[in-house]
Amino acid sequence: MIPIKDNVPTRRFPVVTVALIVTNTLVWIFYEHAGGAGLVRAVNELAYHPCEVEGSCVQVGEDWQVTAVTAMFMHASWAHILGNMLFLWIFGNNVEDTFGRLRFLVFYLLGGLAATATQTFVTLQYGSAEQALIPNLGASGAIAAVLGAYFVLLPYGKVLTFVPPFFFFPIPAIIFLGIYFVYQLVVGGASFVSPEAGGGVAYFAHLGGIAFGLVVAKPFAAGRPRAPRPTY
Repeated sequence: MIPIKDNVPTRRFPVVTVALIVTNTLVWIFYEHAGGAGLVRAVNELAYHPCEVEGSCVQVGEDWQVTAVTAMFMHASWAHILGNMLFLWIFGNNVEDTFGRLRFLVFYLLGGLAATATQTFVTLQYGSAEQALIPNLGASGAIAAVLGAYFVLLPYGKVLTFVPPFFFFPIPAIIFLGIYFVYQLVVGGASFVSPEAGGGVAYFAHLGGIAFGLVVAKPFAAGRPRAPRPTY
């Protein structure tokens, strides 16, 4: 399922959401060289390696305290970054509108760190040494936190969804995001039984991000005007 747009208007331009999209895109094109020759160097320098937290591998690139942040702005392919930025645009603008710009930026960064911490804990406690060596990168953990917040704040919204090969129809946001959560949970669990089932995706980062968004959405929205009602 590919989200196209939602039906909840915003009160003002989503400056932070756009800035995050621009930053991720610039890092991908000019630092990671859009997946070309610079990608391996970039991953070695600024991607996050869980094994470094417990010192079970030789440090690669910057300290893990730094790469836990920088990895949020890196991606592995065009499909990776385009998918993430699509989700960030559709759901981030409304969450930013509800939280306010500064709160949204803080929420986004904390959500990404919570996602990384969740994946690190699961990998180091239950994964193999080889899995702990795999570099983690991508904005999807932070974006998953945004989805969790949207689920709490705007469950009445609807998401126009494309279902290949040629179906378009609106789905209630609470159902769309519920399907996303269940999918992460099922495939993430399957990846421990059969690692190849995970396809290299950090599903528990997504689950950690979602959980963070579900828990802290209300406190972050405290004192703020309620989100606009959806248009029909």
